[in-house]
Amino acid sequence: MIAPLHPGFRPPILEYRAQQRAVAAAGGGELLAVALERQGGLVARAEARVLPGEHPGFAAGAAFWERWLRFFVWSRGAARIFLAGEPRLCDHLRAAYALGGARSFDRDLLARAFGQPLAVEIVELEEMPAAKESRSPLGGHFDGCRIGFDLGASDYKLAAVIEGRAVFSEELPWDPKSEPDPGYHLGHIEAALKKAASRLPRVDAIGGSAAGIYIDNRVKVASLFRAVPAEVFASTVEPMFVRLGERWGVPLTVINDGDVTALAGSLSLDVHGILGIAMGSSQAAGYLDAEGHVMGWLNELGFAPVDLSPKAPVEEWSGALGAGTSYFSQRAVDRLARAAGIERDPAAGLPERLEAVQARVDQGDPAAEQVFETVGVHLGYTIPWYRLFYDFAHLLILGRVTSGRAGEIVASTARRLLEEEFPDVASRLTLHLPDEKSRRVGQAVAAASLPELG
Repeated sequence: MIAPLHPGFRPPILEYRAQQRAVAAAGGGELLAVALERQGGLVARAEARVLPGEHPGFAAGAAFWERWLRFFVWSRGAARIFLAGEPRLCDHLRAAYALGGARSFDRDLLARAFGQPLAVEIVELEEMPAAKESRSPLGGHFDGCRIGFDLGASDYKLAAVIEGRAVFSEELPWDPKSEPDPGYHLGHIEAALKKAASRLPRVDAIGGSAAGIYIDNRVKVASLFRAVPAEVFASTVEPMFVRLGERWGVPLTVINDGDVTALAGSLSLDVHGILGIAMGSSQAAGYLDAEGHVMGWLNELGFAPVDLSPKAPVEEWSGALGAGTSYFSQRAVDRLARAAGIERDPAAGLPERLEAVQARVDQGDPAAEQVFETVGVHLGYTIPWYRLFYDFAHLLILGRVTSGRAGEIVASTARRLLEEEFPDVASRLTLHLPDEKSRRVGQAVAAASLPELG
């Protein structure tokens, strides 16, 4: 299926299948083994059959496996990368993550996230560390009076919850990405907490979600604070939520917004084995396994590749081609609207431009409909790619991009593509689009359930 406004789109899943066919034709190829070690000695493992170094298709294959590895790294996280198997490919992959290599951004951001320089080692297969994963239950605690918040790049959502029932919810605009003073961020968060608290007889717990990497309630990497100078970030931003919890004197938990997306879907649908995708100012993702546990993975799929075209759009923060945020976000809709010839107000922000395009969809404008059909094609081809890295039976999509009839077009287009081109996936997967309110503020309500009361 051709994406109406993006005919040059090259889905990685199609190249993966082409590589598998080439390997089979070459007699089974060689082994590539990867182990990603992160905090606490946790290790994620993956293996693939690849073309040997002397094969004429090796160079094209090496380019693909570098993108495959990048996806694996951003889905799991890594403080150390171990490579074993086909020697020329291992050398190629190590070079990508070396100092000054193609993945310098990834190298630097992972070093910040895990507090140590990223190490990449080529070892013998028997020297590879064994897989070791952490599985923990997530949220679902609704006893007492709670506040939940979800911090996005264009708005932040707020909920006051009593015994599992939301008694108040609101969306508030802000512009945190360009603000170098963390007092701006803290002031908005404090004001939001006080506003929610005013709707409750007391506050027993606070739960929050935000874009970025959070470990033990500490901000490690977050686009919301990207303009804050490094030295101020370390002293003020990193411990911000720890200090907020101490100031309020209640259990406070903050985690990546993607995991709360998955939690929101699990709670509302009463299912597990779910991958949640939030399409807002950027792309967030989270995953709960078949037992409803989180795995301690990064799930930073906004950086993970979903298009192999050399002319793919550039992700604004990492500078990478074809990354998820460029396809499943407000920025993606704005780019596609330009391709559709839709006039946009240059003075308006991305949320307002998105709403304008969605309003045209509601009016039956075919050009605006093509924008969201294109997002649906992108999603339809990306779902089987996701399934190479995640075991899920349910996919939940929400966020501003999925609001109204536009979201229904995205979902229906993706379902149709799966049924036509990936019937094996379609028969094992349910794609969920929650009700309108849940698409917008469901994450804040779910976030409220994160802390467990003593």
